[in-house]
Amino acid sequence: MDIAGATALVTGANRGIGRHFAAQLVQRGAKVYATARRPGSIDLPGVEVLQLDITDPASIEAAAAAATDVDLLVNNAGISTGTNLLGSDLDDVRRELDTHLWGNLNMVRAFAPVLAANGGGAIVNVLSALSWFSYDGSNAYAVAKAAEWSMTGGIRLELAGQNTLVTGVVLGAADTDIMAGVDYDGPLTDPADVARAALDGVEKGLIEVIVDDWSAYVKASLAADPADFYQQLLAG
Repeated sequence: MDIAGATALVTGANRGIGRHFAAQLVQRGAKVYATARRPGSIDLPGVEVLQLDITDPASIEAAAAAATDVDLLVNNAGISTGTNLLGSDLDDVRRELDTHLWGNLNMVRAFAPVLAANGGGAIVNVLSALSWFSYDGSNAYAVAKAAEWSMTGGIRLELAGQNTLVTGVVLGAADTDIMAGVDYDGPLTDPADVARAALDGVEKGLIEVIVDDWSAYVKASLAADPADFYQQLLAG
């Protein structure tokens, strides 16, 4: 689809990758609804600000009722609790799934009829290389992102009939607040590059955008013995 002239809604647009999505969409000639749980935290010029908490179904329905002209939905909002699956607070595991799986699925369910009414359009789901592997200290996040990755493929099939492109954007670690305090010494991708690659992918009609070399490496490793990958990860 063409970004110029589109009407986009971006979740988690107050910071990080979401802020760059909103800014670049404006630069490319789109009308933009920039959303966040705390709308006062959005300071971007040229956007229409909406309050939205993707873990609150009533908030999602209110946003869908307010933004009836949307033809590009960017599901970017996310959290990272730094939680493992065993010996951790199960509520934190649920928060990961409530956000990345149920929150984003509820967004799609609410906005799919809006997109259909406006000709189909596109949905972008911001995923993670952790959709494809596990990492001690982030296993709840990995489970939630794996579920979101699978959900992305499912809605792609279900929405094909209404001419809606579904693009999964896979990245490793980006230089955002979500990485603050994480014990990680590898390269961090510029969030502006993530948004740029994703929007270029939408305009090309791609169903998957692999943002960085690490994500490409992880995806390629899936065809090999997983023991090899985890040995290198642990040696890392």
